[in-house]
Amino acid sequence: MAPSPINSRTSAAIAAALFVLVIVLYWASHFGGPPQGGPGAPGTRGNAPSAAAGDQQNSIDLSDAQLSAVKVEPVEERDFPREKEAVGSIDFNEEMSVQVFTPYAGRIIGLFASVGDNVKRGQTLFTIDSPDLLQAESTLIAAAGVLEMTTRNLARLKELYTTRAVSQRDLDQGISEQQTAEGNLRAGRDAVRLFGKTDAEIDRIVADRKADPTLVVPCSIDGRITARNGAPGLYVQPGSAPAPFTVTNIDTMWMLANVAENDSPAFQVGQPVQVRISAFPGRLFDGKITTVGASVDPNTRRVLVRSEIKDPQHELRSGMFANFVIIVGASVRSPAIALGGVVREGDGSQTIWVTADRRRFARRTVQIGGQREGYRQILDGVRPGELVATEGAIFLSNMLATASAR
Repeated sequence: MAPSPINSRTSAAIAAALFVLVIVLYWASHFGGPPQGGPGAPGTRGNAPSAAAGDQQNSIDLSDAQLSAVKVEPVEERDFPREKEAVGSIDFNEEMSVQVFTPYAGRIIGLFASVGDNVKRGQTLFTIDSPDLLQAESTLIAAAGVLEMTTRNLARLKELYTTRAVSQRDLDQGISEQQTAEGNLRAGRDAVRLFGKTDAEIDRIVADRKADPTLVVPCSIDGRITARNGAPGLYVQPGSAPAPFTVTNIDTMWMLANVAENDSPAFQVGQPVQVRISAFPGRLFDGKITTVGASVDPNTRRVLVRSEIKDPQHELRSGMFANFVIIVGASVRSPAIALGGVVREGDGSQTIWVTADRRRFARRTVQIGGQREGYRQILDGVRPGELVATEGAIFLSNMLATASAR
């Protein structure tokens, strides 16, 4: 008797089902689950986050051992001042800088200071052999000799006049000559005094009848030697560059910075600034803006901003790397996360890791603002009170990247 068509179809269906079951069991035993696209097939294997949904692609579960590498804290609100920052360098205050020239021509005899030396006002910097000083001292000595001679002659004329041995005209002539000699001596002393000689030194020149052509050139301000161009034997003249010495008052220094064109309207002359120096980590130097450039550099699109920085301890050096912060508005209260909780991703975005149960962490993109006292301002993307990873955020990002690469 031939088999019924219905029974044949039933047997074929049972055979097909058995075949599918065998394939599923084989796949499960060798690959840990049904084949891709089969019933109940997951998107990924093991402990990696599920790719079935967009949120699950940016989340990860941690084991107890892995949780020890992560610190979780609630988001706080903190006050962040509205600040602008710029990078620059320290320079000498050129408005407090003096070029020390010789007041008269001559050849340098000796130099008594070097670059970097701190000097005081009146301290000798160099000496020159001055023909002008020699001439003035010679004239002084001659005037002193003439005065001495006319004084003796007047005394003799007065004695002779008492005996009527000379006329009144001769006596008057002697008085006039003696007064002229006194005036010449005073003029000679004043001329030598212009070279920096003291009254005691002038008296010694007159007494010894010996001219000293050594002209002493002193420092005119307290400061530091910032340049030295003089050398023994070099002929120097008043105002002839370069000056033998340059002295700068270093109680204040300049910080020169080039700020972006878009930020330049925020900077105004007189605004207080706080400067951080790379050589002095953790310290702030106070100052104020003294100059905002009148033009924009056409190549860099930046504006020069110059600040005057107080340096009473004379610690700063020209050329030091620095950056300054200036407050341009009232403080803003915003959510804040410790710096270690914000990760800069490869595409330039800033992300944090948020959790609700301290085990599953979800990555979230945020918009950041300023930085203060170890905390980063969050402008958008998180609310106060949410739990975030403040330490180990990079560890979480690396875990997710590793899982996604499988």
